[in-house]
Amino acid sequence: MPDSRYSDLERPPLSEAALNRALVRPGSLWTGVTVVESTGSTNADLAEAALEGAAEGAVLVAEVQLAGRGRLGRSWSAPPRSGLTFSILLRPEVAVATQGWLPLMYGVAAASAVRRLAEVDVRLKWPNDLLVGERKLAGVLAERADGAVVIGMGLNVSLRPEELPVETATSLAIEEAACVDRDPLLRAVLREIETHYREWTAVGGDAEASGLRSAYLAASATVGRQVRVELPGDQVVTGKATGIDHSGHLQVEGADQRYTLSAGDVVHVRATD
Repeated sequence: MPDSRYSDLERPPLSEAALNRALVRPGSLWTGVTVVESTGSTNADLAEAALEGAAEGAVLVAEVQLAGRGRLGRSWSAPPRSGLTFSILLRPEVAVATQGWLPLMYGVAAASAVRRLAEVDVRLKWPNDLLVGERKLAGVLAERADGAVVIGMGLNVSLRPEELPVETATSLAIEEAACVDRDPLLRAVLREIETHYREWTAVGGDAEASGLRSAYLAASATVGRQVRVELPGDQVVTGKATGIDHSGHLQVEGADQRYTLSAGDVVHVRATD
């Protein structure tokens, strides 16, 4: 049975029933966890569900994603059940101006959960890549769907070196993590997201008052580094990343100008670059 969900015993399937029992309870943010064998994009599917009125707290997990997208429209793929590929649906009742913090919040929560459970030193590259050293462990993509926000993540769990999509990626297995079991990892990430989201929304999306900004800075691999930021339209900004402002934008001190960037592709520059 080459196509069986159990054909690779090192990569067992997730149990939708077990995840719902653990996460969907009265008063919980999570209203339902759906696990599908494959889909084009969990973000696209949840965005469509949001437009049809799906409740906040819906979670969609795909054992394999066939048309996965990263930031700037990049495509990526991974073998079935080798990672955690999932999206969540949020309907934050806070000012739109503060919602740029949502993907950063997601990154903080995911990094915290993985660091604790997998015992791997995970850091954040602005805006929301999870790194181990300078290698990418996971990426986060947030998209607006009418009044809702859909946020997805692809976390490399059991990928082997020959399966990595690019040489600059890594996985928990490659990093010899203490946990490479996707079920507890997913539960831990979702519980961390709920904690941070509730704290953030309780103060109207104020990242300072909720502690989110300080948590992000503590986990940042970007702030304090020399960076090159590639912007839309083939523009490039270089300088030292000095902070994150109240809206979640990256602050960069250039040679003769200060920049506040809401989007861009960050490259950490080494002294020899």
